[in-house]
This record gives sequence, C-alpha cells and structure tokens, in this order.
Amino acid sequence: MTHDRSAGLVETARALADGTITSRALVEQALARIETSQASLNAFRIVRTRAALAEAEAADAQLAAGVRKPLLGVPVAVKDDMDVAGEPTAFGCRGEFPAVARDGEAVRRLRAAGAVIVGKTNTCEFGQWPFTEGPAFGATRNPWSPEHTPGGSSGGSAAAVAAGLVPAALGSDGAGSVRIPASWTHLVGIKPQRGRISTWPRGESFQGITVNGTLARTVADAALLLDAAAGNHALDPHRPPAIDASAAIGRDPGRLRIALALKPPFTALPARLQPEVRARIVELAEKLSDLGHTVEEADPPYGQIGLTFIPRATAGIAERVREAPFPALLDRRTRGAARLGGLLGGAPLRVARRAEAVLHRRIGGFFTSYDVVLAPTTAAPPPRIGAMLELGGLATDRAMIAACPYAWPWNVLGWPGVNVPAGFLRGGLPVGAQLLGPANSEPLLLSLAAQLEAELRWHEVWPEPRVSADSPVV
Repeated sequence: MTHDRSAGLVETARALADGTITSRALVEQALARIETSQASLNAFRIVRTRAALAEAEAADAQLAAGVRKPLLGVPVAVKDDMDVAGEPTAFGCRGEFPAVARDGEAVRRLRAAGAVIVGKTNTCEFGQWPFTEGPAFGATRNPWSPEHTPGGSSGGSAAAVAAGLVPAALGSDGAGSVRIPASWTHLVGIKPQRGRISTWPRGESFQGITVNGTLARTVADAALLLDAAAGNHALDPHRPPAIDASAAIGRDPGRLRIALALKPPFTALPARLQPEVRARIVELAEKLSDLGHTVEEADPPYGQIGLTFIPRATAGIAERVREAPFPALLDRRTRGAARLGGLLGGAPLRVARRAEAVLHRRIGGFFTSYDVVLAPTTAAPPPRIGAMLELGGLATDRAMIAACPYAWPWNVLGWPGVNVPAGFLRGGLPVGAQLLGPANSEPLLLSLAAQLEAELRWHEVWPEPRVSADSPVV
C-alpha cells in the first residue's frame, strides 16, 4: 500500500481517518524516501526511525479505536532548533549535544494533534544565513537544482517538503528563514504573528524577531499545520488572539487594495532587485489585478528600521553563543556577530525594542490606505552551493543583503507574512513573493494566497526526484 508523494497534509490526514492507509505504512514510506535522498539532498540532521515507527503504531491503534485528531498518524518534520524529547538540539552547530528531556511547546502541540515527528531538519548555525550548509552536516541541496542552496535557515525543512519526503514541516523565521527557502523551493511558507506558534522553552527567540512557521506545498496544508502547532505556553510573553487559519481557505478575500512594494527596505549595504525576479513579481501583481484587486506601486514607510534589527539579531546570537557547549567549534562569523551583540546588548538593544511601538504606528498607518503589501521575497534566485560558505563576516553580510533584502522588516514588526510561489527563472530556479499584512492578519493573507493558488495551481509542478539510481521513489 503506497501513498503518492504528492499527497499533501490535508489529503494524508483524511486518508488516515478514512482507513485507506495506515500510519505505519506512511511513516515507513517517508523514512524510505528520506534514506534514499539523504546522500543527494541531505535534508535531515536526525532521522527518528525507531521512535517514529513506534509512534505510528500507537497512532494506528488510536485510529482503530475511533480516535480522531487533526494530524493523527501523519508524518511531519521539524527544524533542528526545536526541542524534541530524547533528541539533541544542535541548531546547526558542530559537536555532540545532549538529548533534551521534553518537547518544546510547538512540538508538544503537534504531537497532541497526532503528528508523528520523523526527524529534525538541517539548518545553518543558529539560523543566521540564507543557506543551509556547514561543517556540522555538509550541504543541504535544492530539489529543483542540486547545485543550488534551498535557502535558509529553514533549508532542510524546505528541501524535505519540496522533494515530497514529508507533506509539511515546521521552520523558524528570524529574518525570512521560512519565507526565503519557501521562495527558492516553490513552497508556501507562513511566518505567523509573533507568539502564534510558541517558541517555548524560550519566551522570545532572538529578542523577539524569530517566530516558528510552516512550510507546505499548498496554502491549505500550511494552514492546517499552523492550526495544529499554534498556541501558547502558560509563560509565553506574546499571546495573540486565536485564529482559525484553515477556515480562511476558500473564503473570498473580497476586493483588496494591494501595495506593490518593489523598493528594498533600508539596508546599510547595496541591494538591487534583479530584473528577472522583478518580472515574476509584476506578473503576480497583474494576476491579482485580474482577480479584481486594486494594485498600485507603493512602499511602506520603513524609515531607518534596519537600525532596530541589528541590535536584536546580534544580541540574540550572543545569548546563544553564551549557552553553546562548544564555543570553539562555532563559525568565526558567529563569534564576530556575538561580539557585536555584546556591545549592542545594553542601551542600543533597549532603544531598538522601544522603537517597535513607533514602527507599529507608522507602518500600521500604511494599512489605512492598503490591505496587503505584495513584495519580492528575495531580490535574486538561490545562490550556488558554497557561494557564501567561506566568506568573511562583512562579505557574507553583503552577499546576504544583496540576495535577501526584503524579508526582515516583518520580523521587527512581529506581523504575519506568507510566501507564495511566483514562478521560475531561466534554468528552472523558483522564486517567490510575499503577502504581508498588519497584526493578526493571517486569515486575510491566507484567503488571498488560496485565491492565487486556485488560479496558478503551483502545487501541481514538481521537481525531479533526487535519489540514488537503485532506490526508486514510491
């Protein structure tokens, strides 16, 4: 009994509930796909073979007894910055890490919804860069082109979903780390409102700029995983009002006022939207106009927002470095960022945190004229494997900002954004666009994304399987 890799999260959960397939069979197939692709894609840091099979058998027993949960028996993956009981949380770093005692809140909620965690996906060191490579695990590759990165820092989760190893996965997004790899692997990536999916055991991750989010091939699948993982620990400092993301799918978004924002936000280093990427974003804007929305070029009043991002990001890295069990094994760029974070972690950090309320008012005012912002997710297609790996700190920053200047302001604001596929460039490399909204606007963004998906059918286009010749994908 085989289950096609194109079956998404919604379809898989329904098949399990209907009894047309077992969790054991699904998890066995997912593990086989992971194993055959690991040498080529390298999406996973940890594969939970024995534990996942045992959890699948327990799910089958519950299904047979008539128990129904949203994801009961469905295999999913999580990024290796999330605690899974009994597994280490290395977060892209070298060294042998101890197993953690308990699940993080997001993983606990996924399990409560019935999901089977088949493994933890690769991420660059502390999630800092838009590539997923490093001496701890090698290079994670893009299913659309193995010479290129899937992006980062949630590149392992993106590669796993894009290749059909799992129907959906959790990632995290501190400067675009869900949206960028979603863009570069032809996926839907939701960066939700801060606090929507708990980052506990950290009340705030990287001084509040990093949130957990979802990656999937369809809007409905990404929304279902969001609903399953959403919710708070009792001690979470950010507790947004609950939403029903799945209910937004298929709902008419109405006629919206959409701002097409093509200008990169403030950056200290040069960034330029590549013409071929710009063309794909403009085509998407034209499609939205054809659907009845009013689209006009307008840029949010970002001002000097970048000055508030750097203290929060680097202070967050400094916190992680202080906790690292093997600081001598860390990338020199990580240590450099931590030193800067130590310098900025006092008064500059407090000023940066206070500035958020001012930015909310100013950029929130933009949403009295517009309902949604449409922006490129990246300025360029995915770089080649190794292109940024050996660069120094400033050169890495230059390359990163040149490729990815668009995503990070919404991390400062803590507001939701959704990457949607925007087509392909010459050579077959995917690019994406962001739908961005004000606080707690996930339902509106998802209803608009689903409307686009119904027209463009992006989920029907697949990369060629990348596995060894003697191990066919089923």
